[in-house]
Amino acid sequence: MLQGISRGFSAVNIRKFVVRATRLDELVQLGTLTPHAARFLEASVRAGLNILVTGGTQAGKTTMLNCLAAAIPGGERVVSAEEVFEIRFPHPDWVAMQTRQEGLEGTGEVRLRDLVKESLRMRPSRLIVGEVRSEECLDLLLALNAGLPGMCTLHANSAREALTKACTLPLLAGENISARFVVPTVAASVDLVVHVALDPHGARRVSEIVAVPGRMEGDVIETEPVFDWREGALRRGIGLPPRLEQFERLGIDVVGLLHEADREAG
Repeated sequence: MLQGISRGFSAVNIRKFVVRATRLDELVQLGTLTPHAARFLEASVRAGLNILVTGGTQAGKTTMLNCLAAAIPGGERVVSAEEVFEIRFPHPDWVAMQTRQEGLEGTGEVRLRDLVKESLRMRPSRLIVGEVRSEECLDLLLALNAGLPGMCTLHANSAREALTKACTLPLLAGENISARFVVPTVAASVDLVVHVALDPHGARRVSEIVAVPGRMEGDVIETEPVFDWREGALRRGIGLPPRLEQFERLGIDVVGLLHEADREAG
C-alpha cells in the first residue's frame, strides 16, 4: 500500500501460509478433531457429500479444507478455484486456478465467479472453492445442486450463521435472484457444515459438525448436530448425515461408525 493511500508511510503485508497438517489424522494428533469425527469426515468425503467449512479469521478453515481434500479418491478429477493459491493437497489429477486482477488498461480481470463457471467445462469429479465471499456463491450452489460434489470455505461465527450467509451471498448476483429460490437451493446443496474455531488458549478446534437434511421450517434451513462441543470436548450429537445411500454404495457403514462414537461417549 503506497503512501498517500496508507497514511504517513507505505505499508507491506506478507501473508505466509504455514502447513500444520495435510491429512485428517494429523488434525487428530493436533487435537483439532477426535478420531471418530475424523473417520466420519473422511467417509463423508469419499461418499461425495458437499461440505462447507466455516470459521472466523485464522481459525484454520483452509487447513481443514486441505485435509478434507486429501481424502478425495485418487481416481477422481479435482478442479479448484481461489483468489490466491492457498489450497495444497496431494492428488494425481488436480487443476488449480486463481483469480487475476485487471491490468493498467482495465482489462484481463478473471473473477472467482468466472473460474467457477469455467471449471464446469473441465469435466471435474469434484469442485473446490477456496472461499466464497460474493456472487460466486450462486454459481457454486448451482453446480452442487446439479450433482457435482464439492466443498468450500465461508467466513462465519457458527454453522447456523454460515447457512444464513450462504443464502444471502447469491442475492448479490443480480436482481433476478430471490430468497425464495436461494434458500431451498442451499438446503438441497449443502450436506455438512464443519465449523472450526479458536479456543481461549489460541488452539484450533472443530466446534461442531452439522448435517443439513434438506428440510426447511418456513425460510429456516433445518440442521442436525452430528458432533458438537459439550463439556469441553467434541462429542457425538444426535444427527445423521444425508444421502446415506452414497455411503452404502461404497460399502461404508457410517451409521455403525457413529454408533461406535455413541458407545464410547456413553
